[in-house]
Amino acid sequence: MARRKEVTARQARLGAELRKLREAAGLKGREAAALLGTDSAQMSQIEFGTAGVSGERVRRLAAHYACTDTALIEALVAMACDRTSGWWEEYRGSLPNSFLDLSELEHHATCRWDVDFLHVPGLLQTEEYARALFSYVNPEFPESDLERRVEHRMRRRVIIERPDAIPYDTVIHEAALRIRVGDRAATRAQLSRILELSYAPHVSVRVIPFELDAFAGAGSAMVYAGGPVPQLDTVVRDSPNGTVFIDAQAQLDRFRTLFRRVKAVSLEPERSRDFIHKLAKEL
Repeated sequence: MARRKEVTARQARLGAELRKLREAAGLKGREAAALLGTDSAQMSQIEFGTAGVSGERVRRLAAHYACTDTALIEALVAMACDRTSGWWEEYRGSLPNSFLDLSELEHHATCRWDVDFLHVPGLLQTEEYARALFSYVNPEFPESDLERRVEHRMRRRVIIERPDAIPYDTVIHEAALRIRVGDRAATRAQLSRILELSYAPHVSVRVIPFELDAFAGAGSAMVYAGGPVPQLDTVVRDSPNGTVFIDAQAQLDRFRTLFRRVKAVSLEPERSRDFIHKLAKEL
């Protein structure tokens, strides 16, 4: 199979999961390659995602690795066989690959959790809010580039707006709701948008107020995407060097715990709606 010129985060994740299974079985790359009748170079390419792998080969490797987790195996086979060319491919070459990787991750997610302290989560943003945000981050963006980013962000909302929308839980700090990324009218429209979505049966919006005592969780901002099995969950975080996709099990456990802690101290959805209504009236 030809070597890929570009590797998506999803393709890299499949390779990484196959590598984890091999290492758990105590096999070296060349030993696993021999099981498939190939060489260590090809095996390395499969595990780095630069070469594809068939569903049949995934099953063979899982059997040789003595993996008995049927749900995980089937999820990996589905990833290997997936040939989805989603709407995000329209933006390849005009937006950073991390934008496309996030869209693909969301498309396949079974649930989504957001925690944010400085900005309204992307899935809840209005066009005006997103445009103001992107404009401020890089005022040198040509108008066409800016509009591509805004358009892409609006299209990402499909996962919570489509008929088969996934469950969406978000915790937003009062600071993010009060910061006027745009003018008063834009801020009021943004709060109205959050309130509108909060009434959807699959959406839960919770607020952390300033007045909460003993809250030291401001470093726990995250995007958490549920996979078909817990082992394939993913956390996405922004860093000084760009977007980071986190899949190590110890880190996933840590972020699950952080989300539960942040959610536990936030206002219940009904009180959160009342809180947002009050903020909107103050504008």
